Amino acid sequence: MSAESNSAVGEHGASKRVKATNRKSASEPGRAAAPRPSKPETARAATSGSSRAAKPETSRTAKPESRLAMVRRARRINRELAEVYPYAHPELDFRNSFELLVATVLSAQTTDLRVNQTTPALFAKYPTPEDLAAAVPEEVEELIRPTGFFRAKTKSIMGLSAALRDDFGGEVPGRLEDLVKLPGVGRKTAFVVLGNAFGVPGITVDTHFMRLARRWKWTESDDPVKIEAEVATIFPKSEWTMLSHRVIFHGRRICHARKPACGACPITHLCPSYGEGETDPEKAAKLLKYEKGGFPGQRLNPPPGYPGRPAPPLGASG
Repeated sequence: MSAESNSAVGEHGASKRVKATNRKSASEPGRAAAPRPSKPETARAATSGSSRAAKPETSRTAKPESRLAMVRRARRINRELAEVYPYAHPELDFRNSFELLVATVLSAQTTDLRVNQTTPALFAKYPTPEDLAAAVPEEVEELIRPTGFFRAKTKSIMGLSAALRDDFGGEVPGRLEDLVKLPGVGRKTAFVVLGNAFGVPGITVDTHFMRLARRWKWTESDDPVKIEAEVATIFPKSEWTMLSHRVIFHGRRICHARKPACGACPITHLCPSYGEGETDPEKAAKLLKYEKGGFPGQRLNPPPGYPGRPAPPLGASG
């Protein structure tokens, strides 16, 4: 019988019959007294008691994900992204550590594509730190103008070139503490260079990595240094560099900032933020970028194994 039924019986006199039966049973030897209804079966359970009883069920349903469960899910995301993007790589064209360093500094506030379209002329004229350090600033500014903020960037790349020439024998250092002392070089830039030119594991927290780490609940922070530290505790150090490439690839191609293509995402079963973007498969497919959408990639000279088309040179149509 439901709590509501018990309540109704109590209101219409049936409780008197229960009491009479209890008295009669108590007076008869060998016959047990009828048990009284427990509190959850009384009218109180039909009102505030019933709502209190429902709360644990709700809390169990919405139980927060444990740290262990999050780590397991995060590592599974990394494994599945490795299958989706077996060709993940740094999307800046470079032939040596100096070119990678300069290109990474130039990539601030612009796309890797625009940097890749700009650097061929820059490195053709200034192939070494010594050459770039001795350049005429106005000429460098004109060459890198397409990347935006060209005056500040000219100051940075000429300054770091001079520091390499004067303090490091014209060579890019392979230590984090040395790289971050160079003009225009922060932790993100340093880890790009260390991971891809020196094979030193590092986590590159750019805008894409930051966005996806938060969507996947790997972190709640919006501070790049804190995100780097928190994510570093989730994954083995040997995975840091490739993890960065995979996450950034996914952010650029599918999990966009404004319109994530949820309906075309291969890891929706692992994503706690599924539904923030377009969930219709056909509509989501139209949001895909680069090789996933059938478009050219960002590198003019992509590495072997890249399934997409190379990017067009500056001024050429795609």
